[in-house]
Amino acid sequence: MTERIYILESVDLVTFYGVNNAHMQLIKTLFPKLRIVARGNVMKIIGEEEEMDVLIGKIREIEDYCEEFNALTEDVILDIVKGRNVAVSKQDNLIIHGVSGRAIVARTENQQRLVKSFEAHDLVFAIGPAGSGKTFIAIALAVKALKNRQARKIILSRPAVEAGEKLGFLPGEMKDKLDPYLQPLYDALQEMIPAAKLKEYMENNVIQIAPLAYMRGRTLNDAVIILDEAQNTTAQQIKMFLTRLGLCAKMIVTGDITQIDLPPTVTSGLIQAMQTVRNVQGIGKVEFTKNDIVRHKLVQRIVEAYENAKTEAGLSANGNREKTT
Repeated sequence: MTERIYILESVDLVTFYGVNNAHMQLIKTLFPKLRIVARGNVMKIIGEEEEMDVLIGKIREIEDYCEEFNALTEDVILDIVKGRNVAVSKQDNLIIHGVSGRAIVARTENQQRLVKSFEAHDLVFAIGPAGSGKTFIAIALAVKALKNRQARKIILSRPAVEAGEKLGFLPGEMKDKLDPYLQPLYDALQEMIPAAKLKEYMENNVIQIAPLAYMRGRTLNDAVIILDEAQNTTAQQIKMFLTRLGLCAKMIVTGDITQIDLPPTVTSGLIQAMQTVRNVQGIGKVEFTKNDIVRHKLVQRIVEAYENAKTEAGLSANGNREKTT
């Protein structure tokens, strides 16, 4: 009898072990000659060397499946242990599998362009209306890069600008004050990474969510960096952010130039930046339209209504000016 230790390094333990440790109980049943004790991410295996080698090989396969698909069932465990091919349904334009195995795909043509532009460029601007999926796809690409070991960390940022209303004093520590501004980024991550794994990533600074002001002075290497709501940056802020790009890093800047919450006298840094770097090689740009909106069908109609109202207001103003001249 010998003893071996196996450490689960890359999976969500709740998903791997199953509800009430059902998956672990099944594995123990399939290897009755071995004694298996699991505590956290450490598995202690006692038994004959040859039998342990077989189990550890199967555990690695199960771990790899669990990491890729963010899901695990007893049928999958049985297929892997018995050496059968695991049935996997193929998804067109798949980016990653989110929580509970949900397939996260690039659903529209421009979302697919963003995926390709991210692969081809180290800096990409993704501009478009609310609900077009630009931030969600950007975060999915970052999570995919992290899972594939193409990046060591994800850094998400956005300017702390209130959308048309003053929130006033917010209680709590610094994190509590900033969380309301950063909540949309948390929402996207929670759909892609199981809660326990996400908490671990954030505690270990593998995933960092910070307001734009905290970016100054940093050099961001081996990372995917995303700036969300970039239309609410000033010229100085976005220049500072763009120059944080380090070695082996990629950056995505998202924004909607129709929803600028800056004071009327302040020029949006996003608009100025796109004009300034438009001829710089190695920078990608994807422009989303109302046809890319993937929220409730009413969102597309609302965006169209506001576009029409803006056009009508512009024509009316021109008409009035013409009458007075």
